Amino acid sequence: MQLEEHVSLRPHNTFGLDVQARYFARFTSVEELRQLLASPPVQAGPLLILGGGSNLLLTQNFAGVVLKNEIKGLEIISEDADTHTALLRAGAGESWHGLVEYALDQHLSGLENLSLIPGTVGAAPLQNIGAYGAELQDTFERLEALAIATGELRVFSKEECGFGYRESVFKGPLKNQYVVTAVVLRLHRATAQRPTNSSYGAIQETLAELGIEAEPTPRDVSQAVVHIRRSKLPDPAEVGNAGSFFKNPEVSQAKFDELKSRYAGLPGYPVPGGVKVPAGWLIEQAGFKGLRRGAGEGTHGVHDRQALVLVNHGGATGHELRELAEEIIRAVRTQFGIELHPEVNIL
Repeated sequence: MQLEEHVSLRPHNTFGLDVQARYFARFTSVEELRQLLASPPVQAGPLLILGGGSNLLLTQNFAGVVLKNEIKGLEIISEDADTHTALLRAGAGESWHGLVEYALDQHLSGLENLSLIPGTVGAAPLQNIGAYGAELQDTFERLEALAIATGELRVFSKEECGFGYRESVFKGPLKNQYVVTAVVLRLHRATAQRPTNSSYGAIQETLAELGIEAEPTPRDVSQAVVHIRRSKLPDPAEVGNAGSFFKNPEVSQAKFDELKSRYAGLPGYPVPGGVKVPAGWLIEQAGFKGLRRGAGEGTHGVHDRQALVLVNHGGATGHELRELAEEIIRAVRTQFGIELHPEVNIL
């Protein structure tokens, strides 16, 4: 829990960017967090709460205090025989995929489509993580969070979190005001009575490739999602990246129809009020897929199998990656008249 000085954050961000924090400390409990928040360096600010560093682009050294959330714990806290559900409580410092694996081992379903999403449990509600037809809010019950200003522990209901597409109140009105310490999810126990969600994307095709032809189990769906993600997305341990860098934009039906008349292959998915368009498709059409910038093999660029992913091949700076992101935004705006917004937090 002791504050260290001048600590490299390279091991603590999945882009692998070598920037320094003026002060750095880890906390493993609510009480340790309270003590750190009361220390003079933290009081002087600025403050950054860090989970897995998988949704973060650091563009310069951090002049304040970085506190790494390592609160652990996985526990089934209650069961409801009438609804065949169980409440699972997870410490915010647990890895998200570790939570998914734990739930599957306990024969609980609901998280399988969110397999292999990088990061920690505490970061998941901040942006309402989602993938393959599922979002955190689908199973979310409540969370516990500590007020930075007062040290008061508060419980937030699903409604109070204000979930939207990759959004929550913690990215809006309550940004930088709370530290998530635990999350409680409501998962299904009687999996045989609840069909799995295997209709999104390439899940069914992948299940067939894996030899799973009967009604897939939650474990089967998880296995398919893991297979898909590993085939499309680079491993941060090998190539620095933060997963999907941009959100998928939503456009009006009229805008989509106009673009479809010009780009016959444009995919789209109906959503309330319009159509969601894959940002990766737009970026690829704008010519950025597989782009490399820098000396030699290129220090940074866009992944060659998934245009949504910006990568650090080694030696890149956060400033260079931010400039590339801005260039992509301008190009997509010019070609399609669509504004892309980063999903990654840019510091």
